[in-house]
Amino acid sequence: MLVGPPGSGKSTVAEALALQWRVAVRDTDADVEAAAGKPIREIFVDDGEATFRAWEHDAVRRALREHDGVLALGGGAVLDPATQQSLSEYRAHGGTVVFLDVSLRHAAPRVGFATSRPLLLGNPRAQWQQLMDARRSIYEAVSDMRLLTDDQTPEEVAAQIDAELAARGRDAIGGASGNVEDPT
Repeated sequence: MLVGPPGSGKSTVAEALALQWRVAVRDTDADVEAAAGKPIREIFVDDGEATFRAWEHDAVRRALREHDGVLALGGGAVLDPATQQSLSEYRAHGGTVVFLDVSLRHAAPRVGFATSRPLLLGNPRAQWQQLMDARRSIYEAVSDMRLLTDDQTPEEVAAQIDAELAARGRDAIGGASGNVEDPT
């Protein structure tokens, strides 16, 4: 499972890992958009952040229960204490959570700081830095591996993850052994 801020490469690295391991890939942001029938930016405008976060938590719980491949979580998914608990249980059952870290300098061109990211409106660079300052300790707490994605392609990051997991005696992020029962 991959966590990290906007622009860290979660979605593209997840795709590279899934291709390399020949498993399915899933992105909880895409799950939320599919469930809501609209883009995340519209969910924020029409329904508010609280509604988005509730849908996001449900998407994470479902994915942890159903998905055996590579999973990318939305950047803010880790903020929910219930999601943090779910990730702890996932790790306790053999799953691996990788924090994809990135500097603002490298995140900026990847994100483009477009209006499609509702939490980055206004001064996007300052907003991104505030998000990262507030979230860094959470990303670190919920993960058991951290990789800096600056100056690396998604394939290079995927290769690093694969090598690190092999060194730890694991063959994938999660897989069936990483699935957890739904505690609710």
